[in-house]
Amino acid sequence: MEVRPARGTFRRLYTFSNVPRANDVTPGSGARPSGTRTTKVGALHQPLTAVVLKAIRQAIVTGLYAPGQRLVEEDLAAEFDVSRAPVRESLHLLAVEGFVEIEPRRGARVATFSRKQADDLFVVRLTLEGLVAQLAAERRTDQQLTELRRVAAEGLAAAKAGRTDELPALNTLFHQTLADTADNAILADHLSTLSSMIQWVYAKRIRERLTDSWSEHMEIVEAIADRDPERALKSARRHVENAWVAYVGPQEA
Repeated sequence: MEVRPARGTFRRLYTFSNVPRANDVTPGSGARPSGTRTTKVGALHQPLTAVVLKAIRQAIVTGLYAPGQRLVEEDLAAEFDVSRAPVRESLHLLAVEGFVEIEPRRGARVATFSRKQADDLFVVRLTLEGLVAQLAAERRTDQQLTELRRVAAEGLAAAKAGRTDELPALNTLFHQTLADTADNAILADHLSTLSSMIQWVYAKRIRERLTDSWSEHMEIVEAIADRDPERALKSARRHVENAWVAYVGPQEA
């Protein structure tokens, strides 16, 4: 039996003026990611495929579409008020990214993130995020440190208050700010490529590590504040290792 999107779902939650983005959250403001407008996709003056692609990806990452759920072109096109062409192209691009699986004669479905894929992602994160923290400790400015502290404090406050809907965007913002502080464009580009996949994994285990994750972020920031590259590297790697164990389960780690 096919599970199809409820009518109006995307117009309410994932119209393209309100797809949650990291920059929608102002650190320290306590505000949630913005999103109340209901402009149809077909009315927006943007490349349709890019806009449809972004919204479907975000719906998958945040769990609106569950792993294994079928994505029916006709229904998505109706919800977005676009033709089926940009929907079809978006689904094929998402298949290349690993978010969607397309089966001959059966169509598209949300991909299931395998244990092997998770392990591969965490191995890469160990290296990249450790290096980012190390470079940030060496290169940070006072202004960048202030921003890191603001974002980390906002995330920890949201976690303690149980405002889990704010955390994926804040987590992305934290890691974007950290990458900017490292001041290495090539490294930042690699992390940007993995950003949506990391957010997908983060969202799946958000409750298991609600405050722990953000306490670890604070430890990374304090090592950067002390200009201690070795401690920043170790703190970042420990953070990724703990997230890895939480994702696969301690019995599988």
